[in-house]
Amino acid sequence: MDHQEYIIKEATPKEFAKIGELMVTVYSQLEGFPSKQEQPDYYKMLANIGGLTENPKTKLLVAVSSNGKIGGAVVYFGDMKYYGSGGTATKEKHASGFRLLAVDPTTRGKGLGKRLTNTCIQVAKDEKQSQMIIHSTKAMQIAWKMYENMGFKRSEDLDFIQGELPVFGFRLVLHK
Repeated sequence: MDHQEYIIKEATPKEFAKIGELMVTVYSQLEGFPSKQEQPDYYKMLANIGGLTENPKTKLLVAVSSNGKIGGAVVYFGDMKYYGSGGTATKEKHASGFRLLAVDPTTRGKGLGKRLTNTCIQVAKDEKQSQMIIHSTKAMQIAWKMYENMGFKRSEDLDFIQGELPVFGFRLVLHK
């Protein structure tokens, strides 16, 4: 049993490859989610996740244990024009977003997904953003429920289709 404590921090370039491997593993195991063969460019982006941090106000946040194990990660976007989704989300103003939340299957149930999400919300509040934009799919029911429990509301105006996959938008109002 892994009884390590995890800290949430900004990932370092030497962690990028391991985080990319974690992303590919997690997303390829989602039931009902497109496979590597169906969406090779998407998986290439996951594998090279650290490259997203080259965009302004974009952070790769990681949960790391005291012994260096990566338990999960998420990409935070302080400027929605770099968010990289379909639909209208990239045109949202006074908004932050996060995408590509992944938790290692062996560390699930420790609250890392919620802690990573809360870290993104706190960064957005620190940046004085008025809302947080995210997307989920039917394959991500655990995350979907967590987001709703944290106050995110479905926002159909943010929905889009990626290939043949329906992607559903959510919004969290941070302050008026």
